[in-house]
Amino acid sequence: MVKIAPFEVEQWMDRFENTPGVLNIAETCSASVSIDELVELCADRTAPGPLALSTKLTYGHIRGSTKLRQQIATLLNKNSPTADSLQVENIVITQGAIAANFLLFFTLIGPGDHVICVYPAYQQLYAVPESLGAEVSLWRLQYESGYVPNVKELQGLVRSNTKLIVINNPNNPTSSTIPVSVLHEIVAFAEPRGITILSDEVYSPLYHSLPNGQPPPPSIVALGRGKTVSTGSMSKAFSLAGIRIGWIATRDRDLIEAVVAARDYNAISVSQLDDQVATYALSNLVLPSLLERNMLLAQKNLALLGAFVEKFSSVCSWVKPTAGTTAFILFKKKGEPVDDEDFAINLLKKTSVLFTAAHRCFGLGKDFRGFVRIGYVCHTEVLQEGLNRLGGYLEKYLL
Repeated sequence: MVKIAPFEVEQWMDRFENTPGVLNIAETCSASVSIDELVELCADRTAPGPLALSTKLTYGHIRGSTKLRQQIATLLNKNSPTADSLQVENIVITQGAIAANFLLFFTLIGPGDHVICVYPAYQQLYAVPESLGAEVSLWRLQYESGYVPNVKELQGLVRSNTKLIVINNPNNPTSSTIPVSVLHEIVAFAEPRGITILSDEVYSPLYHSLPNGQPPPPSIVALGRGKTVSTGSMSKAFSLAGIRIGWIATRDRDLIEAVVAARDYNAISVSQLDDQVATYALSNLVLPSLLERNMLLAQKNLALLGAFVEKFSSVCSWVKPTAGTTAFILFKKKGEPVDDEDFAINLLKKTSVLFTAAHRCFGLGKDFRGFVRIGYVCHTEVLQEGLNRLGGYLEKYLL
C-alpha cells in the first residue's frame, strides 16, 4: 500500500468551504465564469458557441483535441526567446494540473531517486514524489529575498541521483515570480547534470503586478531546452476550474510518449465537453477579453488588499504579490506570530470569513507559523466584505 501524507490544504477546503454563510477568500481561482459569461466575453457574438451539441459523446481524443493542444502550444510559446516553437505533439491534455503533476511524477519518479522542490509550494509537488519512494530536498524560499529562489543554493542540495527539480511559477502560496534571468540560471544548472525541470505554471500567465521594466517570464518550455516540463490548467488564470482541463507540455518526446503510456492506466481521455469549452476560452475571440478581465480584477483587488495590510501594519505584513491570485500574510499579536490555525478557525466562527492557515496547510514542523493564505482574485464585493469583517476582528482581538 502506498503511504502518502494527508493533503492538508485540500482537506482544509473540504472541511470549511461549505460552511453555511461562508465568505470564501480562501478560493485561489480567479473569479469563476459561467458559460453565458464566457460567451459574453467573445469578440464576435455571431461566432459558434463553446459546445457543438450535435457531436456524439464518444471518448475524446486520447491526447486531447488537436485544436486545443495547438492553442495551448501558442499560449506557451508567448514571450519565447527562441524561434523553435512548441508543437501540438509536445502537449498532452489531462484532468486538471493536479492530474498532470501526478502523472508526471508517476512516470518519472521511483525509489532511489532524489527530487528538489521549492518550498513553500502546493503540497502535491513534494508529497507525491516522496510517496513514490523518492527522497525530497526542500529548496526553501526566503521572505527577505521576496520568495525568489536562490540558484546558488542548488549546489548544496543536488546529489548524484537527483532526477527532478520542481519549481512553481508564479508561486503558490506566495504569488512571487521567478524572473526569466533566474529561469535561465536554473536551466543552466540542471542541463549539464541531466536533471529534468518541472515548472508548475498553473497561475500563469497572470503576471499582473510585476515591477516596472520586468517582463513576464516565459514558460519554462519556451526556453528551447529539452528536459523541461510545464504543467498548467484552465482553473486559476482562466476562471474555469469546473471543466477540469490541464496539460503537460515538454520538448522531450520520449517523456511525452512515456506519459501517454502511463496515462492509459488511469484516464482514456478528458470529457469532450470540457475540451470544447477550453478550446473556446483559449480562442482568439475570447482569450484576450478573459485575460484582461482577470488581470484588471487582480490589480483592483490587490490594491484593496494592499491598503488593508498597510492599515493594519502593526499586526500583519507580507511580500506583496507580483502575480497569481494568492497572498501570503503574516499575522502577529504583541509581536509574536499568532497560532494561525486557531486564528483562522476563530475568525470563521465569529465572522464567517474563510482563509487558509499556512502552518497546517503549507508548513512542515514550525514553518510558516502565523501565516495565512488569502485568495484575493474573487469577486471584488466578496473581498471587500471579507476584509471589512477581518478588520473588525483584528481591532477586537489582535490590536
